[in-house]
Amino acid sequence: MSAAQKRLVANLDLRNDATQTECMAHIYLTFDFGKDEEKAQQARHKLDSWKQAFKLDKKMQGKFDRKEDGAAEGKAEAAPAKPEKKADAKSAKGKAKADPEPTKLASSAAEIKLILRLALPNHEKLTEQRLLKRISTEEPFASSTPKTIRQADAGFSELDSRFDELE
Repeated sequence: MSAAQKRLVANLDLRNDATQTECMAHIYLTFDFGKDEEKAQQARHKLDSWKQAFKLDKKMQGKFDRKEDGAAEGKAEAAPAKPEKKADAKSAKGKAKADPEPTKLASSAAEIKLILRLALPNHEKLTEQRLLKRISTEEPFASSTPKTIRQADAGFSELDSRFDELE
């Protein structure tokens, strides 16, 4: 048995570090929709269709950050609007859409921000570049002041912890 074969046999019971399980670099994209609930929903539908079409289930995750206005009146108006919408949806199972007024009340009180996380492995750099370019030029995203934050950028750790806090 040669020396190389002896080293190979001796290392069979030791743990082998797998390079494919390295931590992937995350890229965050933030989009500020203001109080426009309709554009936020268009963006969500577009992201869902891209996730399905390009098989990006775990690689592209988005969460909405809704910040309520400081006024107590806005909160009082928005709180009853949500249960009404749920009640309408339950009672109108056969209807295509529920009454749009509760949505308007809810959207007028909240600032909507989409935080999108891309977690692509190093060998998918071309896919990453294409996604970044496509997302920032598509309509619901382009008009919502897109901002790209990489791991080396300032504010990355704050955004990463905020993303983990959201539902």
